[in-house]
Amino acid sequence: MDLIFGLLPANLPEWLRIAASGIVCAVILITLMALGPLLYVYVETKIAGFMQDRIGPKRVGPHGMLQTVADAIKLLFKEAIYPAGADKLLFIVAPCLVIIGAFMPLLVIPFSARLQAADLNIGIFYITAIAAISTVGLIMAGWASNNKYALFGAMRSAAQIVSYEIPAVMSLLVPVMIVGSLSMQDLVAAQAGGIGRWFVFRYFPLMPIAFAIFFTATLAECNRAPFDIPEAESELVAGFHTEYSGFFFAMFFLAEYTEMVVVSASAAVLFLGGWHSPFPNGFLDKLGPLPLGPIWLLAKAWSLVFFMMWLRWTLPRLRVDQLMYVAWKVLLPISFVLVVAIGGLVLWGPTKNGFFWDSYVGWPIVIGLVAWLVWTAYVAHVSSRRRVQEQAA
Repeated sequence: MDLIFGLLPANLPEWLRIAASGIVCAVILITLMALGPLLYVYVETKIAGFMQDRIGPKRVGPHGMLQTVADAIKLLFKEAIYPAGADKLLFIVAPCLVIIGAFMPLLVIPFSARLQAADLNIGIFYITAIAAISTVGLIMAGWASNNKYALFGAMRSAAQIVSYEIPAVMSLLVPVMIVGSLSMQDLVAAQAGGIGRWFVFRYFPLMPIAFAIFFTATLAECNRAPFDIPEAESELVAGFHTEYSGFFFAMFFLAEYTEMVVVSASAAVLFLGGWHSPFPNGFLDKLGPLPLGPIWLLAKAWSLVFFMMWLRWTLPRLRVDQLMYVAWKVLLPISFVLVVAIGGLVLWGPTKNGFFWDSYVGWPIVIGLVAWLVWTAYVAHVSSRRRVQEQAA
């Protein structure tokens, strides 16, 4: 917002410059988040096809790239059907609340030092608080649909989100304790200086566990597999959005993929250096006059989104009892121990800035992960070609 404010003519009234910069930020964010799911759905269908030895979208546009556009246009023009006995007002308001809960956290996500809609000094608290609006929308959707399957899905979703919200908040308190601030910009600034300064590699191996807990808990809050119990097709048809059609149905999908990007960007800010490059001294933070901060943040966020998609087509769905067990008896106790342990290490002088071996573990882990991904992709490619040759023979 500050960047856009500075680009506006100085002779305009200050109130008009503030309003215009806010409107421009809102339009940019909403446009990106509205068009982004078209890309994410296409990528996910291709990933699903590859992992299941299928082709995926192929006919509409080059390599099926226009398939999701065609689906979106179809949903926009389909009739919205209201079930008999439904509360029409709540039925309409529910997807709107879910969209608000998904979009509003974008207000405090810092894409660079100056590219941020609002730098709130309680940014982390704002994200955790405003995201709870989606829970109200999901419960409202299940209740207003006058459908027992939708109501069951809404109740499951509320129980799941409330359960996993606690370990998620406990794990994000860890970087907050290290920095001593709730501001997203302060959290990113504390990780400047290369990959060795990222919080995920500080206090090794405690912080990687905190990152894993946060990512797992947010994955459950997004109702993504293996935590997609609220939408279990084999039991609840489609869960809380069983009775929704047309544009209202599309709004739930838009909110889901937007939440995936938001929680991935939040994880990147909290643990992966935010918009800083992994190279020391800010190397590759700028390419001439072009700042690369937004590109780095989006690359990290999209990598986590890809991992979410990967997990969906790899792991089976958990049962309700297993899902609650993971939240209350696994993640929550570990997160409490991490908060106490890292809080004590931060207060102790010799370990206030982490362990002495932290600067040596970042790059080996990243190189090992990249090598594993490349090897996995190579093996998958060879297996796919072999299957094609066998089918041709």
